[in-house]
Amino acid sequence: KSLTTLGRSDPASEANSELWNTGVDANKKIASSRKRRLKYHSNIMVINDPANPENNGKVFLFAYGKKLNEKIQNAIKPAFAGEKKFNPFDFWQGADFKLKVRMGSNDFPTYEDSAFIDPAPLAGGDEAKLEEIWSQEYSLNELLDPKNFKSYEELKATLNRVLEVSSDAESPSKPAANDSSNVDTKKPAPSVRSTSTDDPALKTFASLLQG
Repeated sequence: KSLTTLGRSDPASEANSELWNTGVDANKKIASSRKRRLKYHSNIMVINDPANPENNGKVFLFAYGKKLNEKIQNAIKPAFAGEKKFNPFDFWQGADFKLKVRMGSNDFPTYEDSAFIDPAPLAGGDEAKLEEIWSQEYSLNELLDPKNFKSYEELKATLNRVLEVSSDAESPSKPAANDSSNVDTKKPAPSVRSTSTDDPALKTFASLLQG
């Protein structure tokens, strides 16, 4: 987890900024490939899952990306006049969401066909059922509790281990203004070490650095 979520300094973010600020295209490309992956979390209740019927009626903490969040935001604040505005999470005036996944042209899954159906009370508005559903929800505040984030020092040490640099390694130098001869576009990016460790933090950093 990035400490920028808490509004704090984060070593990976700082390293990316240093690369970007060199002005070297190769470094800027590396920084772009390493940028943090934005995720959103919501409580959801599965209405009908044909592939996994045992999930029907259960509440889960669901993580999703930018595209699905855009659909939620468009429901809350429609982009065009005449479109119905509603809060998808409201028990009484919200709406079920049909999640449709297919492979896109880039061989990555796409959710662009997913959509909300017409707003209607959840569980038919049955108060007892709604209270039962509410009692199963997960705390979203727990996701932002600082105790669930590694410290700056821990993240810095892990980043250094992945990049195989010491904690006092020099920062990328910025080319002098109007002096293109100082720009070494052939300098390779720091390599990612192959490791047999089972440390999940290392695996996460490595996957980000490899793009």
